[in-house]
Amino acid sequence: MAPSLRRIALIVAVATALSKLAGLVRQQVIAAAFGVGAAYDAYNYAYVLPGFLLILLGGINGPFHSAMVSVLARRPRDEGAHVLAAINTLVGAGLLGVTLLLLLAADPLITLVGPGLDPERHAIAVQQLRWMAPMALFAGLIGLGFGALNAADEFWLPSVSPLLSSVAVIGGIGLLWWGLGPAIVLPEWALLGGVVLAASTTVGAVLQWLIQLPALAKQGLQRLQLVWDWQHPGVREVLQVMGPATLSSGMLQINVFTDLFFASGIVGAAAGLGYANLLVQTPLGLLSNALLVPLLPVYARLTAPQDRPALVGRIRQGLMLSNASMLPLGALMVALAGPIVALVYERGAFDAGAAALVGGLLMAYGVGMPAYLARDVLVRVFYALGDGHTPFRFSLAGIGLNVIFDWLLVGGPTPWGLQLPALNFGAPGLVLATVAVNLITCVGLLLALQQRLGGDLPLLGWARDTLVLLAAALLAGLAAWGLASLVAWPADLLGRLWQTGLSAGLGLVLYTALAGALRVPEAQQMISQLRGRLPRPRRH
Repeated sequence: MAPSLRRIALIVAVATALSKLAGLVRQQVIAAAFGVGAAYDAYNYAYVLPGFLLILLGGINGPFHSAMVSVLARRPRDEGAHVLAAINTLVGAGLLGVTLLLLLAADPLITLVGPGLDPERHAIAVQQLRWMAPMALFAGLIGLGFGALNAADEFWLPSVSPLLSSVAVIGGIGLLWWGLGPAIVLPEWALLGGVVLAASTTVGAVLQWLIQLPALAKQGLQRLQLVWDWQHPGVREVLQVMGPATLSSGMLQINVFTDLFFASGIVGAAAGLGYANLLVQTPLGLLSNALLVPLLPVYARLTAPQDRPALVGRIRQGLMLSNASMLPLGALMVALAGPIVALVYERGAFDAGAAALVGGLLMAYGVGMPAYLARDVLVRVFYALGDGHTPFRFSLAGIGLNVIFDWLLVGGPTPWGLQLPALNFGAPGLVLATVAVNLITCVGLLLALQQRLGGDLPLLGWARDTLVLLAAALLAGLAAWGLASLVAWPADLLGRLWQTGLSAGLGLVLYTALAGALRVPEAQQMISQLRGRLPRPRRH
């Protein structure tokens, strides 16, 4: 019997929580060791290409993962093993070429991504990129294997595997600290620190690939052989979904390249973006995996015309659960950005100046959290319908919009030598530009899906419920900000913990009360499930 959606969501949530917790500890270790210094600032430029491939190809809910789930969920296990072996062969051959390109062209690639880097950061980033080049190959294999496991109703291992990557990085920095001690922060050791950071990142990717092999073998999906089969229907279907989906997701990642291009002239901006992004991705990744991983196979099985009402209901469920969870979290990120950053990062080499930089970026990220997850829900619906072209077109348009918004919010010369009036938001402007693109993309995808489904989506009702949840989230964020700002909290670790915990708790309690009273079904569902998991007082 297939596991229920609730059970799948619980499995994915627990596994992802462990991975995100390990990722948060990893980032704290990096912050304490390197702060926003040269080693980690350069790492963000070196990681952008191999990391882009690891997230794009190897990530849960990425195009490789989504394509495998969409196709293999409808096929018998023996046929799935053949399809996986063939796709592994084809993709592996292509990614070997990408690995060699990263190795040989590391220097000009770093110049392309970070033209404003000083010579020290440029040299460190070049060495780091060469160490991380093999991640290109392993990224594809990871995404394909975990997609096959999800199609076979195996959810724990794919969701928990990123923990290994974090452990590898923590271990690498630990060995460096064991050898150098406090001298790790000195400028003369920046290159060594950067290389250790890059090498341990690659080791983590290798471990993620190795851990999936026994599970694939247990499910009858592992064939360690080269299979050159372009003509098999399942292989062709995977490629038809994977190609446009990869291009579409890749277009989104090009926005990261654009942001780093503009950030290269702002000292410490790339490192700050990395720290702030991790704080957002921790809850966002947890909720995204818990929501999208169980829903994607459901969308794929509801594509027949007679299943249209059920599909519409599941689309609403995905979008409204996304809004019900992301709106309050985004409001709290904006309201409590300063205390959160100080609590998580401000120690060791991460000083008050770095905290101020990251705090501003976190506020900008918080504004865009709801649109980020809603966009992912809509993209997965199109993938399930076998349409990767529509998300690709919107992503392509988003690249141009992101460049324009970066110019307007941060400033910089146009390719024609003209100067556009900029609002000069600094580094947070880069995040706000991406937020604007995501909002526009969400609206466009929703309207395109409405047309695709013949006008069956009750968009006005969905918009009304979303505005109701937004109002509740704003009031919750205002209450959390008031408590955090008006009380004279101690400046030590315990004081920051109380400040953040009590303020966030007040905001969540207020949001829960308001959302429950406003009778949005998905919000009530979340609240009832939460209450069902809380211990009840015993009756005497």
